Amino acid sequence: MPSEHVDSDESPSTAHRTSGSVGRSMSVEDIALTLKIVVAGGCGAGKTTLVGAVSEIRPLYSEEALGESGRHKDETGDVERRATTTVAMDFGRITVHSGLSLHLFGTPGQDRFRFLWDELCEGALAAIVLADTRRLEDCFAAVDHFERSRIPFVVAVNGFPGAPDHTEHEVAQALDLDPGTPVVPCDARDRASGKEVLIRTVEYAGRMHTARLLASVG
Repeated sequence: MPSEHVDSDESPSTAHRTSGSVGRSMSVEDIALTLKIVVAGGCGAGKTTLVGAVSEIRPLYSEEALGESGRHKDETGDVERRATTTVAMDFGRITVHSGLSLHLFGTPGQDRFRFLWDELCEGALAAIVLADTRRLEDCFAAVDHFERSRIPFVVAVNGFPGAPDHTEHEVAQALDLDPGTPVVPCDARDRASGKEVLIRTVEYAGRMHTARLLASVG
C-alpha cells in the first residue's frame, strides 16, 4: 500500500510539525495523505474526460492527432468524432477531504502505448477501469493487467448515448471479474459522478488491502 508522504505545498499546520507543535502529540489533522489512482480502459472510453471533470487543478494532457486507422467505428460503421488520443498519460488532482488528496493518472488506451502501463501503475493504491458497453472487449487488457498486478480496481460503466443498458451483474459476467469487484455506473463528464466513483474506489481498495494484511499475519 502506498506510504504516506508530505507535499511541499501544504501549509505548515497540516503538512509537518512546527516549533509550536513540539511537546504535543500529532493528530489526524497533522497528516497529509496523497494516494495514487490509475484510470484505465479502452480507447475513447472517457479516461481523459473523467480526469478533466474531477481535477481541481488544470489537468496535464499528452495527446496527439488520431489518424483514420486509429479511430473506432460503431456498429453502423460510422467513424466516431474523436480527433485525439492519449499517448503518455493524463494527470489530475482532487482533494477528497482535509488531509486526503488523490493523484489521478490516466493511461493511454491504444495498444501501442501499453508498455507505459507498468510505470504508470507503480505505487498505485487502486485503479478505475472505464467501460463502454458498446465494446466491453476493450476493457479486457486493463482488467487482466490489474488482476495480475493485484491492484484493486473498480469498473465504472460510462454512459454513452445509445449504448446497451446492461446490469452490473451482466457487465461483471462479460468481463469475467473476480467475485466482489465493484461495477458502478457513471457519467465521466460529471464531476459529482466522477467523485463518487473515486470514493467507491478508495473504499474498496481500503477493504482489499486490509484483508490482505490480515491474511498475511494470520
